[in-house]
Amino acid sequence: MSYFILIGVFVIIAALPLLLELRRKPVTDAERGKSTGEYAGLSQGITHFRWVGPVRGPVAVVVHGVSTSSVAVEGLAQGLGEMGYRVLVYDLYGRGLSDTVGGRQDRGFFLQQLHDLLAHQGVGEDITLVGYSMGGAIATAFAADNPHYIKRLVLVAPAGVMTKESDFSRFCRRFPIVGDWVHGVRARRRARRAIPRDGENEMANTVYAAQRIELKRRGYLPSILSSRRGLLAEIQEEDHRKLSRMDVPTAAIWAENDEVIPIRALGILAQWHRDVMQEVVAGADHAMPYTHCPQMMQAIGKTMRA
Repeated sequence: MSYFILIGVFVIIAALPLLLELRRKPVTDAERGKSTGEYAGLSQGITHFRWVGPVRGPVAVVVHGVSTSSVAVEGLAQGLGEMGYRVLVYDLYGRGLSDTVGGRQDRGFFLQQLHDLLAHQGVGEDITLVGYSMGGAIATAFAADNPHYIKRLVLVAPAGVMTKESDFSRFCRRFPIVGDWVHGVRARRRARRAIPRDGENEMANTVYAAQRIELKRRGYLPSILSSRRGLLAEIQEEDHRKLSRMDVPTAAIWAENDEVIPIRALGILAQWHRDVMQEVVAGADHAMPYTHCPQMMQAIGKTMRA
């Protein structure tokens, strides 16, 4: 009898991440109905998107990061809209109100979503492509593969150059099965504790509230781990060197006190892409798009006028 009890305990422990994930709820139609955005049925699944800014104007596309939805780049999109851009912003799969989609979230995974969405919206050439954090890595990869689409590339604290990874994230990324189990059991609590209770401003509080909601959604945490094993495991030196050779106008905006994408990445990027325009936002950390949005927009505007 004790033998079967031990087997039962082992099965429960092994299945704990799955049981915890099944307790979380997928995005509902009711939640989607409350959004002012739109939905596109693309080749991989439903993508939530919205347009910001004037009906006419040069097109800018903004891509958000690994652990947030497009809410995190709302201020960035609004700022570009005030500059006269017609801005397309969307939720990556597994975040916000987009579908959770199976498969490793690698370069091809994210580029397919962006390709599909641009085609769905009839967006062609002369795009100003803006990416924040992992969105910067997506934007870099897309621009390197499709330079004919790009008028300008703007990277905000971009991944793909240098990333400071926690011991927890590194372990979960490097060790399949065991890492999946540990991530499934501990990641939610760690992420919840890392979200500040009181933000620096209303924009930051909106993002932090959205992150807390994400932690209750099915598919969100597996998507983060899949991204860390996929696109975020890449170093994009060749992409940046290609962009340099093809004279794709590129700007990079860094946060002075960023502990996720260290400021040292600025020097590395300068070696890969000699003509890149770079600005540093003083006093900001990796949450720059929603804690130091006005200063970040000033830096972006400065590179666009150069």
